[in-house]
Amino acid sequence: MNTDLESGMLLAGNVADAIEDCEGCDVIIYPPFPYLQAIDSVITLSNLTLGAQNMWHEDEGAYTGEVSGSMLVELGVTSVLVGHSERRHVMCETNDLIAKKTSSGIKQQFQVELCVGETLQEREAGNTLDVVLGQIKTGLADIDSSEMEGLVIAYEPVWAIGTGKTAKPEDAQTVHAAIRACVGELFDDTIAQALRIQYGGSVKPENATDLFACPDIDGALVGGASLSSDTFSAIVSAACHT
Repeated sequence: MNTDLESGMLLAGNVADAIEDCEGCDVIIYPPFPYLQAIDSVITLSNLTLGAQNMWHEDEGAYTGEVSGSMLVELGVTSVLVGHSERRHVMCETNDLIAKKTSSGIKQQFQVELCVGETLQEREAGNTLDVVLGQIKTGLADIDSSEMEGLVIAYEPVWAIGTGKTAKPEDAQTVHAAIRACVGELFDDTIAQALRIQYGGSVKPENATDLFACPDIDGALVGGASLSSDTFSAIVSAACHT
């Protein structure tokens, strides 16, 4: 819930210009709902793709305040975040609700980015993998193997979001490898190896290259650093050259 309309459009335009010559990776921005249409007009001829921060799993009905997939399609959205840590822990969304959103989004042909991650308390209790893999198993419960091509998973440790703390590359790699192995058990190794798993937890230019060098980290879900075109484009550049 950052920027206003003018600054959001300016930021999107500056990012589009900054990554114009960057090849080899997909770059998606997720503006606030009210600005989607305006920002789409700014990036329509660029290398950027438009995403939405959330969606409701029903296509229509008495769901005041929610936004459906069909509405997002009309605004040019092709990617949707599901289960972001703030949706889970601030808005109290359950694993079952997130699973419904994941299934609905994929069936509507969105690229769905399923976010998973543990709190500091869960991490200190040694429950990181139990929590993260449990969220994945529930989130993918209604997904068929043929639908996995439309899925991206983002591991975002809750304790590292907006705190300036970042998981060490080796720690993040351990969780990413476990996620890939879990997906291999749920589906098969071919699907697991093709799956993109991103890291999201205080990613910044200073640590991006080390994170992207890990074999099971395929990109980043960028938070605060995306509010500056300079820092965000530096992270994109690190991804393109790793």
